[in-house]
Amino acid sequence: MRITKVYTKIGDGGTTRLVGGREVSKGEARIEAYGTVDELNAIVGLARTFSDRSGGKSDVVERIDSLLAHVQNDLFNLGADLATLPGDRWEGMRLVTTKDVERLEQWIDTLNEDLAPLTEFILPGGGPVGAFLHQARTVCRRGERMLVHLGDAEAGTITITLPYLNRLSDFFFVLGRWAAAQLGEPEFLWDRSRD
Repeated sequence: MRITKVYTKIGDGGTTRLVGGREVSKGEARIEAYGTVDELNAIVGLARTFSDRSGGKSDVVERIDSLLAHVQNDLFNLGADLATLPGDRWEGMRLVTTKDVERLEQWIDTLNEDLAPLTEFILPGGGPVGAFLHQARTVCRRGERMLVHLGDAEAGTITITLPYLNRLSDFFFVLGRWAAAQLGEPEFLWDRSRD
């Protein structure tokens, strides 16, 4: 794909075009859903950038980067799918599948082996990498809610995309904890007794 012109002026009137050419309102559930996936992808990019600048051990930074690069590509595929009506999909279009969900589950299980069990809820923050991964988790959860709205508006739209985002938010939580531990970032726990 080659992009030669960035602006089209189509959006000036509050509409945009889906893949396939259909013009729709920017307020539609489908646009909200893939816009949220795009926002999520940008946050993942921030986590990668700050991980690279963390000064952590190279093998840890490389592992974080490799996992998140894979996720960013998945999110681009998911966003393209959401920007395409089912009838406008093309042969060979890369879609998120159950294999992608299973891969996330394997990553979660592997990373979780290195972590101490939780004794309390975690307060997002501590260090930049962990904080961005917690932000990614919350935006991912919003993406899930947007997909449910899309499914309500367009019956039969939700496929493996919802389980993928559901598992991805769990992955961000575990990776956030793992990255904090590996990079020496603090992890703050909720203090129930605090006034």
